[in-house]
Amino acid sequence: MQFPEETNADVIKRLRRLEGQIRGIQRLVAEGEECRDIVTQLAAAKGALDRVGFRLMAAALADRDSESDPAELEKLFLKLS
Repeated sequence: MQFPEETNADVIKRLRRLEGQIRGIQRLVAEGEECRDIVTQLAAAKGALDRVGFRLMAAALADRDSESDPAELEKLFLKLS
């Protein structure tokens, strides 16, 4: 499925931000930071990654011309939940 350009741009921006978050988590681990701080950052990254998936799913659902099978979309949604 092709996503609208604005969806692609938004998703790419979110993924680049996530890439920076992951590098930050790697740095926290390498520097021996507190577990609490690392887990907090992991939770934030996980939430951000989930939002990327939901953004893509919303775009797929909004595409009236899409040939997406509702059962397939349901399976994808369940993978994110």
